[in-house]
Amino acid sequence: MFRTYTYTALILRVKPSGESNRDLWFLSAEEGILRATVFGGAKSKLRAHTAPFNRGKLWIYHDPVRDSRKVTDFDVQRWRPGLRECYERSAAASAIAETILAAHGGGGDWRLALDMADLALDALDTADENTCRRIFLHFLWNWLEHLGLRPDITRCGSCGAEVPSGGRLWYTPEEGLLCADCVDGVTLEEPLPAGPGCRRWLLAAQNLAPSLLGRYTMDGDSTRETGALITTVLAGALGKRLSTWDW
Repeated sequence: MFRTYTYTALILRVKPSGESNRDLWFLSAEEGILRATVFGGAKSKLRAHTAPFNRGKLWIYHDPVRDSRKVTDFDVQRWRPGLRECYERSAAASAIAETILAAHGGGGDWRLALDMADLALDALDTADENTCRRIFLHFLWNWLEHLGLRPDITRCGSCGAEVPSGGRLWYTPEEGLLCADCVDGVTLEEPLPAGPGCRRWLLAAQNLAPSLLGRYTMDGDSTRETGALITTVLAGALGKRLSTWDW
């Protein structure tokens, strides 16, 4: 029985395990989210290579009796050193990684999930401070599409009326996105606004590569509306709100 497996992998999270070992969680194109242990002290070459956000070919030894996995080698193909040079880049990358973990890799199409993460992390690697937030929101918006849960930002989810680009929608977890007429009947909680700036950016950004988001800016209010809308929808899908989203 073969016990050594090779994965196309992206390291998402690394935590200490015992005195000198580390546990890591990675997204693989072949089997989704997996956990493995890296053995060795601080000077280990393998330990240095298995850092968060590195992407490459990962060799794993699987013990079927204990159902445990050990990292035996890692050929790093993308290092992304820029993510560690700026707080905003690092925070956005960590938030993306934790989102993928919370969604268990996206539910099946793991290669697409890996490609989405790669594009976002590559863009973050050289992004300026102001663009990092937009790259993060762009990833979450497309992640909702990957999960099959992205709402239609062009029309009312209740009456179906199409809302002009200069119009406004409101979101509640119970009712979804509502137009001005339909939102008047909502009394359970304060709806989240999705104004013209938010809606125009979402419509434009969903068809853009993350590397181009530096050209598509938003004012402060639109950025806050966009972030509140996306994270509220995604929190409902995951059953929790991730603390890493708030940076």
